[in-house]
Amino acid sequence: MSLANWEIVIGLETHAQLNTASKIFSGASTAFGAAPNTQACAVDIALPGVLPVLNRGAVERAIRFGLAVGGRIAPRSVFARKNYFYPDLPKGYQISQYELPVVSGGGLRIKVGLPDTAEEKFVRLTRAHLEEDAGKSLHEDFHGRSGIDLNRAGTPLLEIVSEPDMRSAAEAVAYAKALHALVRWIGICDGNMQEGSFRCDANVSVRPKGSDTLGTRREIKNLNSFRFLQQAIEYEARWQVETLEDGGRIHQATVLFDPDTGETRAMRSKEEAHDYRYFPDPDLLPLEISPAWVDEVKAGMPELPEAMRLRFINDYRLPEYDSQILTSSRGMADYFEEATRLTMGMAKAVLGMTGQAPVLSGVAKLVSNWLMGEISAVLKEREMLIEQSPVSPAQLARLMIRILDQSINNKAAKDVFTALWSGEGSDADAVIEAKGLKQISDSGALEKIIDEVLAANPKSVEEFRAGKEKAFNALVGQAMKATRGKANPQQVNELLKKKLGA
Repeated sequence: MSLANWEIVIGLETHAQLNTASKIFSGASTAFGAAPNTQACAVDIALPGVLPVLNRGAVERAIRFGLAVGGRIAPRSVFARKNYFYPDLPKGYQISQYELPVVSGGGLRIKVGLPDTAEEKFVRLTRAHLEEDAGKSLHEDFHGRSGIDLNRAGTPLLEIVSEPDMRSAAEAVAYAKALHALVRWIGICDGNMQEGSFRCDANVSVRPKGSDTLGTRREIKNLNSFRFLQQAIEYEARWQVETLEDGGRIHQATVLFDPDTGETRAMRSKEEAHDYRYFPDPDLLPLEISPAWVDEVKAGMPELPEAMRLRFINDYRLPEYDSQILTSSRGMADYFEEATRLTMGMAKAVLGMTGQAPVLSGVAKLVSNWLMGEISAVLKEREMLIEQSPVSPAQLARLMIRILDQSINNKAAKDVFTALWSGEGSDADAVIEAKGLKQISDSGALEKIIDEVLAANPKSVEEFRAGKEKAFNALVGQAMKATRGKANPQQVNELLKKKLGA
């Protein structure tokens, strides 16, 4: 079996739970974690005589998404009943959109690979439509029986459907990550995959290389992590190729991914649209969105990631790599801008620095290095988001100032950061004072220490004068050791060169 002779074709259907306080057709709460069936009102459980009322906030979030991806906002869209029977669907149908969705078209630009060598690709979107979520079946702690929790029934979803434009699991994951970042960036979904706020269905098919005919697709349902998405697609593609090469046929089906075995297994034959007997919901009027409403939503839109990335390059003179990392999430971008703004403000007031481009660029690059280095490392280690960082932008800015005015060296700065992170101090200056980390920059004091180091290491002095550069580094190390790492490294280098006549 060789995948080299086959092309994988992938499209994703993503359900993003909209972060409204109440459900899409009722006033019941959408808060996560409540006791089963405590957040399901008469509308959610389909008591006779109840009528749905559309949540304006859900529509505004759909409009916001359409604007972000360059899609068409339908001036008139229709809610339909999608009929099927399942125990966690109280009405016997799901209210969704079929022929006339609220958003159509648009697309998402993705980067596949490492930020500095990534290839760019545009993934087209077919549509994004509003619908309600179903309840949840519970299969544990019921003495061999199943239970139904209807808290989730009626929770607003935006189903985002891509065109089959992706050709590898890596591209699918890059698209899913970009979409996840975007819905969080524009503030319509919290993106919590563990709680089911963002989950993907992957439509996977294979075809011989060079063929224009699409193969028979199988849909992998409810993938709630990027790792599972990649594993499921890779396994499914291999299975389909092996089946075809062995002379078998692929039958359209809905499949589930088992993380324990790393395999997909068929759940049921795939339904077609006519199986659901879609028809317009008679209890809901068509949704009409005026140009004025769209303009109102547009006025409240944040700067989008691509525009911000270009601004970081142009205004802060940051490299492409830095700007790509810093705009990977709204939280990271906001933290960077706030820390840079505060650092620059203090630099002007305390150090007399100007706001001219080279100075701003230097400050921005310093903040960027710390965000991509120390801060990102500890966030990854603790599995935390930047929004959860115990070190605020203001605290980081004060630390940056002490690096810029050479009060501390890089090693001491890392010690200060660790103390701030662990809560040992609330301010860089207090930590520096308490730990005695202030850098020695007094030329007279340093000259005396260097004279002692030279006297104590005649062999290294002799080797340096004989042309061995490593001997100079050894002398620098001895000087730093003598000052317990508190000496200004630049001054140490300059004074040593002067003493040695280099």
